[in-house]
Amino acid sequence: QVQLVESGGGLVQAGGSLRLACAASGRTFSSYAMGWFRQAPGKEREFVATISWSGGGIDYADSVKGRFTISRNNAENTVYLQMNSLKPEDTAVYYCAAHRNRFVVRTAPDYWGQGTQVTVSS
Repeated sequence: QVQLVESGGGLVQAGGSLRLACAASGRTFSSYAMGWFRQAPGKEREFVATISWSGGGIDYADSVKGRFTISRNNAENTVYLQMNSLKPEDTAVYYCAAHRNRFVVRTAPDYWGQGTQVTVSS
């Protein structure tokens, strides 16, 4: 069992930056691929970014490529999402995700966090 707790969400103006963090419990964190998804009001939850167990494999949604950076620190059981050049359309609840698969995946994960709100004002 893995428990995920997100932090770092908030309100920011367009063009600004935020850094999300996801702290994971459990000794198997380093063997999991990790990811971020988001869900805007009235829309389905969508893939944002994913990182393999070693950090050597990374994948992004086209909508965030070049603006967002995913990273992980296995010693601290934490995965991060650095979000730069934020746009109003990035407004959503952001969810941390853990996959038993070691490699990058865009599919629904095995574990979800509770989510953190990101609001970008124009």
